[in-house]
This record gives sequence, structure tokens and C-alpha cells, in this order.
Amino acid sequence: MPREFSRTRRVAEQLQRELAQLIREEIKDPRVGNMVTISAAEVSRDFGHAKVYFTLLDDNQDREKTVEILNQAAGFLRHELGRRMMMRTIPQLHFHYDESIERGTHLSSLIDRAIASDLERSSDEQDSGKEE
Repeated sequence: MPREFSRTRRVAEQLQRELAQLIREEIKDPRVGNMVTISAAEVSRDFGHAKVYFTLLDDNQDREKTVEILNQAAGFLRHELGRRMMMRTIPQLHFHYDESIERGTHLSSLIDRAIASDLERSSDEQDSGKEE
């Protein structure tokens, strides 16, 4: 019978929680600050690498610069994770900007516009039908 939660998933979830706290409390770079939210983490099966996805609360913040800053701080963060997590090896951290929220917002706005357009078109058709 398969386990409900695999070990890699549990490690990824703990990694996500710990990194969110570490970035908030330990990263002193004012360009990152409290504007970074860790949205997901994926750990390889051998626990050698972890992809960490983040979003920015400030839309004006430079994504590429934030990725660069976080990847530069990856060694420090990995060291701190080693102190907090009870694991033999801590994965190498690779930070990526999570575009799924932006894509979701964009798709939602497209759907809203399509619905509004359909409603406008159907009301125009009803109005033109009454005039005849």
C-alpha cells in the first residue's frame, strides 16, 4: 500500500516552511526584505537538489535581481537549513520565480473580459430584436 505522503514531499514542505522563515528573519538585503513569499519547493528523489519557487508581493520589484540575490544567498540558507532540519544531506537550492499566480490572474481577467463581451453582445441583440 503506497504511503499517503512520500518522504520527498514531506522534506519539500518542511524546506518551504523553513526557507520562508529564514528569508524573512535572516536575509538582511533590503532589496529582498519581506517581499518574498516561498510558494513551493520540489526536492529531487536523491535529495541532492531542490527547486524553490517564490513570488513577490511588490510588483515593482525586479524579478531577475531577486533570483540573483536568492541564488547568491543559497549557500548561507543551506547552511542554516542544516542547523534546523534533521537530515544527513541538505539539497542544493535553486531559486525560480513562480509565474503561476500572474498567469492565473491574466487568465482570470481574460475570462472576465470574454464574459462581459458576451453579455454586452447578448444585450445588444435583445435590444435590436425589440426595435423591429
